[in-house]
Amino acid sequence: MKTAVILGVGADKGLGAKLAQRFAEKNLHVYLAGRTKEKVDAIAETIKKKNGHATAIVCDATDEKQVIQLFDRAGSDIDLAIYNAGNNTPGRICDMEATYFEDSWRIGCFGGFLFGREAVRRMLPNKRGTLLFTGASASLRGRSNYGAFNSAKGGLRNLVQAMAKEYAPEGVHVGHIVIDGVIDGDRVRERRPEIVKNLNNDQLLDIKLIVDGFEYLYQQSPRAWSFELDIRPSLESW
Repeated sequence: MKTAVILGVGADKGLGAKLAQRFAEKNLHVYLAGRTKEKVDAIAETIKKKNGHATAIVCDATDEKQVIQLFDRAGSDIDLAIYNAGNNTPGRICDMEATYFEDSWRIGCFGGFLFGREAVRRMLPNKRGTLLFTGASASLRGRSNYGAFNSAKGGLRNLVQAMAKEYAPEGVHVGHIVIDGVIDGDRVRERRPEIVKNLNNDQLLDIKLIVDGFEYLYQQSPRAWSFELDIRPSLESW
């Protein structure tokens, strides 16, 4: 059975969990990873109850040893790898501690490097595989009060583009998905309910439809690969 590795799985109604569930439905054994054992275990059990194949692993995206161990567990027949780790880190630059900026970069960009390197190392011998990274509107532009997040996401996008050019000739499809808007999931509903209250459904991104975008890139033929897909509600300003 081919395998998928997804790092950045948390809330039951979050993007990482929905990605894991979708690709388990596509008959991949999903190795789903996140920082909280209870959360990844719960998602894995949900998949198994639907006759899917899943293995839950606790992994810190910024810890090189743990990322290597994640891929060692997944084995050599990795067909899909998705880096979905990273949180929004707002703040004025003049008010930031250096550690705050660095932590944002380590999760948003450095973790992507570790994950991408280990995925490619295992895909190259098979001369195939799809490696996808979750981006944001911050990947494309700097914005006031989001200097740390912009830097992390912008750095990640440049890294991913370099990987796409570097490994396409060797059969590995590397892609980047720009998610521009508020995702209608557990995180925003639990942490920022006032945002949801002030928006209607047409202004929120449907997680299922975002997952459709990841699946679209995964299924592309080498004769017509896309590097980047951007997804936003029709009412989003950009």
